[in-house]
Amino acid sequence: MNVRRRACAASASVVLAVAALAGCGASGTSAAAGPNPPPPPAPAESNPPGDIPDNQVYVVFKPATGGFTVSVPEGWSRTSTGPVTAFTDKLNRIEVSEHAAATAPTTASVTARDVPELAKAVPGFTPGKASEVSRKAGRAVLYTYQGTTRADPVTGKTVRDAFERYVFHHNGRDVVLILSGPVKADNVDPWRTVTDSLRWQ
Repeated sequence: MNVRRRACAASASVVLAVAALAGCGASGTSAAAGPNPPPPPAPAESNPPGDIPDNQVYVVFKPATGGFTVSVPEGWSRTSTGPVTAFTDKLNRIEVSEHAAATAPTTASVTARDVPELAKAVPGFTPGKASEVSRKAGRAVLYTYQGTTRADPVTGKTVRDAFERYVFHHNGRDVVLILSGPVKADNVDPWRTVTDSLRWQ
C-alpha cells in the first residue's frame, strides 16, 4: 500500500513539472513575439505635371476695352501683346483676346479659317476637332488640338501640350479663350471654371 502511494505521488510530481515547463514555454513565446508591427504608410499622392490644385483661387480679369470679364487663377503671371493677354504659371497658360466679327462662329468657319492659322503658329501642331459647347455666357465653338512648347532656354526640354480654344460671340465681337497645359494633366475642372466665368458687360 505504501509503495502504491509513493508511486502515485511520484507520478503527480512529474505531471506538475511538465505543466510548469509548458507554461514557461508559452510565456516565453508570447514575450518574444512582442506587439504587432504598425501597418506600412500609405503611398504619397502623385499628380501629373501641370495639374492645377483643387484649392486654386480665381480673380476677375476685365480688359481695358471692357465688354466682358473672365475669371483667371490668382497669382499667375500676366503679359499683354497687342490684343492678347496671357496668364501663365509653370506649365499652364490662358490666353484671352477679342476682335470684331460680323457673324457668330460655326464649327465649319473655325475649321476653314482658324485651323490653318493655328497650324502655322503652333509648333508640332496636331489637329483635333471642332464642336459646339454651352457655357453660362452662351454658345461657343470649341476646337481641341495639340502642340509642342518651345524649348526651355535653360534645360532645352519641350512639353507636349493639349489646347482648348473657345470662341464666344456677342454684339459683333468674338472673345477667344485658349487654355493649354501638358497632355497628361487633368485640368477639366479648372478649365470649366474659367470658361463658365465669362460674363458680358
